[in-house]
Amino acid sequence: METLLRVGGVELCVDTAGSPTDPALLLIGTTVASWDDELVERLTGRYVIRYDLRDAGRSTTVDPDSPGYSLRDLVTDAVGVLDALGIARAHVAGLATGGFIAQLVALDHPSRVASLVLIGTRPVAPGPVDDDLPDHSPTIMAHFGGAAAVDWSDRTSILDGAVATARVLSGSPHFDAVEARAHAAGVLDRAGPHPASARNGLMSTVFARLDCTPRWRMRLSEISAPTLVVHGAADPFFPVGNAQALAREIPGATLRVLDGVGAELPRRAHAQVAEAMLTHTAP
Repeated sequence: METLLRVGGVELCVDTAGSPTDPALLLIGTTVASWDDELVERLTGRYVIRYDLRDAGRSTTVDPDSPGYSLRDLVTDAVGVLDALGIARAHVAGLATGGFIAQLVALDHPSRVASLVLIGTRPVAPGPVDDDLPDHSPTIMAHFGGAAAVDWSDRTSILDGAVATARVLSGSPHFDAVEARAHAAGVLDRAGPHPASARNGLMSTVFARLDCTPRWRMRLSEISAPTLVVHGAADPFFPVGNAQALAREIPGATLRVLDGVGAELPRRAHAQVAEAMLTHTAP
């Protein structure tokens, strides 16, 4: 069920599935469509909550190219979604850049987090990485530097560009272009009227412009929530060394590496990811 919730000074579009009497599982991506419906359907016995971030999807959109808010405001939004739904404590999962938000929810609002799942993310914000962390691979940087320009007013051009990027991000010979195009179309169909909304939904570009200070990596040892780190072995965007650092620095964290998976959650990985999440969030 989809609804608009007033959270602070913005409206956030929230989608819920399952029974409110089941354990709550808050999924943080860029939009609702960051998490495929098929994966959500596998999360049985959980009250699954997805939402569109500001300047993405059907939530309040002002200007994704000049966000007038910080990463900490997005953390406040995540907690505000729980407040608006009357949920005192939830399992929290963050995907890719949504993992930044999830880490900070666990650090700054520990009483609200029953457990933490970090998928395809890293312990530092956009920008130069720490010396001990692997940065974006040369392959993905070459793609971003040389890819054909996308006409963001043309649906076919947008989807062609999204599939080309997804192919490189997959890092896998098992890449499914049809699946990738359908996923991108789902994200695009949620995009707001601002010209940059689709770009933000598909590429999370707003994160590169956010004030993400102060750093939080040195605080990871403070996370008390049981933590599961899930990462694709072939991820060229946030190489797996980032996940290894998270699992090493968060007390008691468990690392699950997905063979043949890159910076994505393809359909072929849904069963094992859902199983891992259900086991981790079991009452």
